[in-house]
Amino acid sequence: MSQPATHNLPNAAPAPLGWDVRRIRGDFPILRETVQGKPLVYLDNAASSQKPRSVIDRVQRYYERENANIHRGVHLLSEKATEEYEHARSKLQHFINAKEAREIVFVRGATEAINLVAMTYGLKNFKAGDEILITNLEHHSNIVPWQMLCERTGAILKVVPINDAGELLLDEFEKLLTEKTKIVAVNHVSNGLGTINPIKWIIDKAHAKGVLVLIDGAQSVPHLKVDVQALDCDFFVFSGHKLFGPTGIGVLYAKAALLEAMPPYQGGGDMISAVTFEKTTYNVIPYKFEAGTPNIAGTIGLGAAVDYLNSICFGGAAAYEHELLEYGTGLLSEIPGLRIVGTAKEKASVLSFVMGEIHPHDIGTVLDLEGVAIRTGHHCNMPLMKRLGLPATARASMAFYNTKEELDVLARALRKVIEVFG
Repeated sequence: MSQPATHNLPNAAPAPLGWDVRRIRGDFPILRETVQGKPLVYLDNAASSQKPRSVIDRVQRYYERENANIHRGVHLLSEKATEEYEHARSKLQHFINAKEAREIVFVRGATEAINLVAMTYGLKNFKAGDEILITNLEHHSNIVPWQMLCERTGAILKVVPINDAGELLLDEFEKLLTEKTKIVAVNHVSNGLGTINPIKWIIDKAHAKGVLVLIDGAQSVPHLKVDVQALDCDFFVFSGHKLFGPTGIGVLYAKAALLEAMPPYQGGGDMISAVTFEKTTYNVIPYKFEAGTPNIAGTIGLGAAVDYLNSICFGGAAAYEHELLEYGTGLLSEIPGLRIVGTAKEKASVLSFVMGEIHPHDIGTVLDLEGVAIRTGHHCNMPLMKRLGLPATARASMAFYNTKEELDVLARALRKVIEVFG
């Protein structure tokens, strides 16, 4: 089967005219740092992106001028902190076009969001023999929670295979999608290979059989415009630290009717309406899922990250990143002995590669001495690495503040790796 059209491709927009990457870089203080005496070339954005000054300043301002707990106090600082926290929820609602603000649940990150769904919706609704459908492209955080659910319920995990380019075999997906399937959990963009999956097609196929869909959007929201209503996904998860925001904060989007029917994930303060020793009445959504004091500063900082992204041309950023991907692909393809791993027709800003018998960790060490930060290892994709017959890869991942000159530095450093290891 030919690949269906992919939703919101970065190369769907024309190349950005006048994209001022120098001005953009000026917004990110860390990009002026040096590493090993060399200018920092940060190409590890799929692991965690850097933060603009506006986000850093906003978090600092909260701690300096607004620090208080939320939803509990009647004093001015508490009221101000509560207002800013809930304002951030509204920003995230509009950023992904959720229908209602109460469909946005703040969590620690995409990992916690998937665990929340598995251990609330899954435990309540799954039984022995039910099937959970994932893919060979998934991050461990979209594998292990479902395995844990299977251990507790007797459900069965099924895996959609991929071809050698790193694309889903959609014929196999359709075969594996049966009346036993209760949920499909798939990433929007592969963190290991950069493959952009045809999630709208997947969602439509699943819904035609009455199957819910969870989308892991950790790698897509920094690069693609996401509209959860247009996608019609049931759950969508992502992390703030990959979206130019703070660590320790993320989002679970779920349709309100699902959240209403799901039991709480954790018990404690703020997720309750009334407590007696005999019975507890739970709060309304989304607060039912936000037990205890949340990451208030991180939430407000994530709201500031959304403000920043709204202040730049997001479509232009995506088109510029696609230019970087094409340029980097060409550069790396010219290096003797280097093989790019993951050659899907539709890709986001990831270049995974191997260099003959040179271990990726050795590649990363030499590059670090040249000031170049990449990721090496299995990238929390051990089943994917097994499918590819590799112990690990080196991975350069780009953001809209990277430059072609930085990719030139990467290429020169990789040639130095050949000089060192032969």
